[in-house]
Amino acid sequence: MLVKTKAIVLSSIKYQEKSLIIKCFTQSDGLKSYFVQSAYSGKKSNQKIAYFQPLTILEIEAIHKNKGTLEHFKEIKLATAYQTINTDIVKSTIVIFLSEMLHHSIHEEEKNEDLFTFLETALIWLDTHEETSNFHLILLLETTKFLGFYPDNSETDFNFFEMVDGIFSPFQGTNCLNEHETFLFKKLINLKFDSDQKVFAGIERQILLKILLDYYSIHLDGFKKPKSLDVLKEVFS
Repeated sequence: MLVKTKAIVLSSIKYQEKSLIIKCFTQSDGLKSYFVQSAYSGKKSNQKIAYFQPLTILEIEAIHKNKGTLEHFKEIKLATAYQTINTDIVKSTIVIFLSEMLHHSIHEEEKNEDLFTFLETALIWLDTHEETSNFHLILLLETTKFLGFYPDNSETDFNFFEMVDGIFSPFQGTNCLNEHETFLFKKLINLKFDSDQKVFAGIERQILLKILLDYYSIHLDGFKKPKSLDVLKEVFS
């Protein structure tokens, strides 16, 4: 079946000498993996590889056989040409980290247009704004809405956040954040992308990042912490 859709690149893996296996989150079909033959050969090889950088937003035509095997692109072009993400070291580090997070978090091989629209809108926001220190934290928390484990924030007067049930509690149980961590987490819940970026100090961002990684680990089977985590910490230290 010939499909025309937008797609966000989650990962690319070199296969043998010249080919790539590309994992995308598509607007039309959710997760799809594609085989790109001879990506490293021919006159336009650099152009081909540029399409498959982390979280690039593509417009594709592809043959979807839907048999659980690798699919094939027919046509590829950029849906959005990033202006700053690929040249700004902080933004490119954020994007590499988030692509790994999403790669390990999105498992649905079915359409989730709301999640796609959210990610596309967020990435364009990142590309067009300068103050982005809290972007990765907000995106990871907001993504849990679409993955099914966003915190229940109906009782935010309570001083402790219970990680397993995703609720605020008046008591500090075994799986609860401490009072300071809960305070920071509440602040994060109330943030938008364009909120004041200086609301957290660097060490507070590190605390929140650990909380979010632990929260994902608790709620997603087989979740792996990204290899790029140390680089991200270095950039924000």
